[in-house]
Amino acid sequence: MDNPYEWLRSAIEQVPDILQPLIVALAGAIPYIEGEGATAFGILAGINPVVAAIAGATGNILCVLVVVFLGSRIREGVVARRATKPVLVAAGGLDLPADAPDAATDTAAKPTGRAKGRARLRRWMVKFGVPGASILAPLALPTMLTAAFFVASGVPKGWVVMWQVIAIVLWTALIAIVASGALALLGW
Repeated sequence: MDNPYEWLRSAIEQVPDILQPLIVALAGAIPYIEGEGATAFGILAGINPVVAAIAGATGNILCVLVVVFLGSRIREGVVARRATKPVLVAAGGLDLPADAPDAATDTAAKPTGRAKGRARLRRWMVKFGVPGASILAPLALPTMLTAAFFVASGVPKGWVVMWQVIAIVLWTALIAIVASGALALLGW
């Protein structure tokens, strides 16, 4: 059976060997492609599966690190700002501006795919904790969004980084094994 991705292999062969993993790493930094998709892309392109997996995971991890550290700084600023502002409470609860959205009217809106993913992630975080939710999260949301959610929820950044790295390495390794096995099975 002929390889339908031969065009991809010939295109990648035009790129110097040293830059091929860089392309895979850059793809790994893109949400929804991530380390897993970038690894599969690299393997299909003819890059050594181990090199493709390391490059894809590295790009994904670097992007997650940026998200975690920026998100943590933003959260610290928001928390510090809230701590300095006095809170005005009326008889019925917090005083809100007249143009503030009403929670009763917001529930009628149809949830988006991303909102459903966040809701699923929130349930997993409550049920399995950060470790379990980190490992399951790629089934619902990209790791970058998952990391941002955890940091915004107040999870310590070191804990987020550790479990996101573990999840990225596990999922990327799994995809590398499956992609390599599928290509070997197909004889490509």
